Amino acid sequence: MLIDGGISFDPSDAITSATRAEGDGFDGLWCAETAHDPFLPLLLAAEHTERIELGTAIAVAFARNPMTTAVLANDLQSYSKGRFLLGLGSQIKPHITKRYSMPWSHPAARMREFIEAMRAIWSAWHDGTKLAFRGDFYTHTLMTPFFNAGPNPYGSPPVFLAAVGELMTEVAGEVADGLLAHGFTTERYMREVTLPALERGLAKSGRTRQGFQISYPAMIVTGTDEAEMAAAVQGVKAQLAFYGSTPAYKPVLALHGWGDLHSELNVLSKRGEWVQMAGLISDDIVDAFAVVGEPGEIPAKLLARYGDMVTRISFYAPYRMDHRRVQEMLAGFRAS
Repeated sequence: MLIDGGISFDPSDAITSATRAEGDGFDGLWCAETAHDPFLPLLLAAEHTERIELGTAIAVAFARNPMTTAVLANDLQSYSKGRFLLGLGSQIKPHITKRYSMPWSHPAARMREFIEAMRAIWSAWHDGTKLAFRGDFYTHTLMTPFFNAGPNPYGSPPVFLAAVGELMTEVAGEVADGLLAHGFTTERYMREVTLPALERGLAKSGRTRQGFQISYPAMIVTGTDEAEMAAAVQGVKAQLAFYGSTPAYKPVLALHGWGDLHSELNVLSKRGEWVQMAGLISDDIVDAFAVVGEPGEIPAKLLARYGDMVTRISFYAPYRMDHRRVQEMLAGFRAS
């Protein structure tokens, strides 16, 4: 299993984050698209590291188009000397239409076509095929020599797709190289919903899970004293409440019989009552979503819960955690 880290949300800290992650021994480094662009920090990381893989988790696909994304990904694959991982996600409708002012329709079908269009563009550059992609959502039929990037010596980057629902998970299995599982995923949901949907998608493309990567940001609650553990529990409860209020993630709660909790959280979120929301998250819910233990216990518990399902894992700790705890967990994985 590969162990990944994350790059700082502060763009000015990108170089420090990347070099420290590589020095610590992480295998990969993911950068999220929140208040800042996810690609630019990875360019700095590529310049100041040598071996660690660098990926977006996620870049919002529907805020872009296949051509612009193909160009960015191709360039980062070249700059990083073949270490780039393109992680895409759909986001939810309000963000696409109201924040990005972009169209929204049939997200799973649109995402399938988005990835297929990118691959057609890369093929035109790398293999010299004529660009003639015509779909229901995207059309790319013009590629003159002036705009042709030409063959990339490192090939096309692997494409990872973020998915929670069954339809998008099937698309990941059908057209992507890897799945970015969401942190708001329990072991039960992954086994009973995610993996079967992924297998259906892989079957459509005539593939198996052999060589297909599954990346999972595992929520953890860890510390070495009561104060650290209390802060970790509160941070995880707040994050779970935030995710649980989102309609797209209701099926995860519903599988466990907690569907009514989503409705309560959703109402409170619209009122901005974030503290009250965290109070609705019970210890049983924390245990279902997060691995709880001292730093030295976390690796074995993660492997026992997810080791037969995922190929790469990262530590999802939505609270301030001492860097020494990260190093302890990494050492535990290396020793296992």
